[in-house]
Amino acid sequence: MASSSSCANQNLATLISLTVILLISPAYSQSCSSQSFANKMLYTQCADLPTLSSTLHWYYDSANSTLAIAFIAPPAKPAGWTSWAINPTGTGMAGAQTLLAYKTSSGAMAVKTFNISSYSSIVPGKLAFDVWDTAAESSGGVFRLFAKVKVKTGQVNHVWQVGPSVIDGFPAKHAFDAPNLQAKGTLTLTGTNAGVTGAGADPKLKDRNIHGILNAVSWGFLFPLGIIIARYIRTFPSADPAWFYLHISCQISAYAIGVAGWATGLKLGRGEYTTHRNIGITLFTFATVQMFALFLRPGKDHKYRLYWNIYHHSVGYAILVLGIVNIFKGLDILNPTNHWKTAYIIAICVLGGIAVVLEILTWIVVLNRRSSKSTKPYDG
Repeated sequence: MASSSSCANQNLATLISLTVILLISPAYSQSCSSQSFANKMLYTQCADLPTLSSTLHWYYDSANSTLAIAFIAPPAKPAGWTSWAINPTGTGMAGAQTLLAYKTSSGAMAVKTFNISSYSSIVPGKLAFDVWDTAAESSGGVFRLFAKVKVKTGQVNHVWQVGPSVIDGFPAKHAFDAPNLQAKGTLTLTGTNAGVTGAGADPKLKDRNIHGILNAVSWGFLFPLGIIIARYIRTFPSADPAWFYLHISCQISAYAIGVAGWATGLKLGRGEYTTHRNIGITLFTFATVQMFALFLRPGKDHKYRLYWNIYHHSVGYAILVLGIVNIFKGLDILNPTNHWKTAYIIAICVLGGIAVVLEILTWIVVLNRRSSKSTKPYDG
């Protein structure tokens, strides 16, 4: 009897919980076909988009090439933003002509347009095509974005996104998790195949990860290790010439791996991440000059050896700094889980700690040598 009562109570609790969830968040439980709008707009077609809990309603008037849309999605945070865009030149965010819905400081909904010519250039202003009847509303934890746009073809590449906040009318950066990176697809407006085709997994994500790993290993670890070997191990006479071959091995390996990473970066980064790309090109140029300078290395007693050393050390330290800075910029772009960034920070800190200890030991050895030479009696 008690068992039956307990089971009944559990079932009742489960039913109540499900009911509360559905009442609190109806927008998440409804498919696009069951959604309606306060502005009484009617759309002939709709689709549940594959990511970010979003849906798209649309009506296409082929007679005057007008596309009316209603984009529905929950923002990343209550004070965040949602956006829908058409990209006339590509399939991703770079080049997208964007409509963005957000709440103003007064709590009213507003719509702004942004021309995203590249990932580093997000410019508010007029789009590449005509847009009118823009509006937005908010209820039930979701934003609804309405607009009419002039399109020239019966098929468009569209992109959608959500973000956490808006500061002075400008959207904060969205997350770079898999659902955000996959928020793109094709919208077919006419014919028997009219509808939405999702982009699926980001085809560049694997290449981006390979690019990041190659450069982290080369410029971010092997190259600093080679510098540590050259600066500190050579201090000990017993390590000569082993230190030189270790140094060369690290630097040539770093350069070879870095070439592969640089090549994948050029393929991936056309028109995107300008600062990261420019630092990478500069870094590769310096490293290439450094490799070729090895063949012009004067002998130890040559009169130009001092100048060669100054050049070699200066360029080497420039590569070190640029490499580490660009790896952190790359981590910000890839936005992996925190433990990857933490792991690299730990690796750099370990190398830095080793360098500090070896710096102290080196100065002790050098000062002891000088002291020994100064106290050695003169044998006339």
